[in-house]
Amino acid sequence: MNLMWYVVLALVLFVIGGATVLTRRNAIIALLGVELMLNSCNLVFVTFARMWGNIEGQVFAFFVMVVAAAEVVVGLAIVVAIFRTHRSASLDGANQLKN
Repeated sequence: MNLMWYVVLALVLFVIGGATVLTRRNAIIALLGVELMLNSCNLVFVTFARMWGNIEGQVFAFFVMVVAAAEVVVGLAIVVAIFRTHRSASLDGANQLKN
């Protein structure tokens, strides 16, 4: 199978994730869109590592997964804080956390 199909798949996944982040108001769904975008980047890193015959892309994808896990922890903490104050997971109340 041609490796460029993986790049095309990653591009489609990145566009879907970007559209999800830009159009949805629910914080959980927006976080899922960000995770989809990060996983599409991982797919590109692994594809290019396979294409060039080295391991650096796979190592970099591993570090992106670590950052994504930390992003989920911080993002869910923010969502819980918004939910406690507004009883909703909408991103519209995020600017009121300044207090």
